[in-house]
Amino acid sequence: MLTHPTLDLLHQLGLAGMAKAFGEIEASGEAAALSHPEWLALLLDQEASYRRDRRLHARLRYARLRHQAAIEDVDYRAARGLDRALFQKLSEGSWIDAHENLILCGPTGVGKSWLASALGQKACRDNRSVLYQRIPKLFADLALARGDGRYARVQRSLGGVQLLILDDWGLEPLDAAARHDLLEIIEERYGRRSTIITSQIPVDKWHELIGDPTYADAILDRLVHNAHRINLTGHSLRRARTTKSSND
Repeated sequence: MLTHPTLDLLHQLGLAGMAKAFGEIEASGEAAALSHPEWLALLLDQEASYRRDRRLHARLRYARLRHQAAIEDVDYRAARGLDRALFQKLSEGSWIDAHENLILCGPTGVGKSWLASALGQKACRDNRSVLYQRIPKLFADLALARGDGRYARVQRSLGGVQLLILDDWGLEPLDAAARHDLLEIIEERYGRRSTIITSQIPVDKWHELIGDPTYADAILDRLVHNAHRINLTGHSLRRARTTKSSND
């Protein structure tokens, strides 16, 4: 068989997964034991797997998730009030298809950002577009973008992804520009896309945190009314891990 010309042609056609599998089968000496349909099926399977992996890596790079987290690694034994059935249902992603939101509240260190990242990673695996943003940095970046002409482009990127993760909401009250930016983001996504919000602040305190009553009513009406909620409790898991390590 003309191995090298075949490999060259596969690469020219952009079939890198098939080319890799072709070379591996030839090198292993298994080629003679395979029929032509088996050859083709194996090559196609490898190409499909290669393309899935590339899409996933591209989505994860774009998402810039805060943690390398996976739903399979969630610790349901930790005393933080996480409902296993609810979280596993959320991981299936039907709420994203329905353009609903998710609010993760709880004290610092109980794993809000990690759980949000795990859901984001699963959404990437399910071929959905995801973007992670830490809210204090996001508002600073939007202020810079407003000055250098990138504001509309940044807002389009925030509005376009299927799942937007807004982490660390409520660390400080919003100023006028941040209120406007948040309303623009939420308005663009309302009924079209899904958003995860993580916060140490209970939802019933968000109105005063936003500051302006008109903005607060508009933002919360679009963000909260169709949101699933996970209210975590307990002590910091980071502190517990540190204490355990020091005692080992």
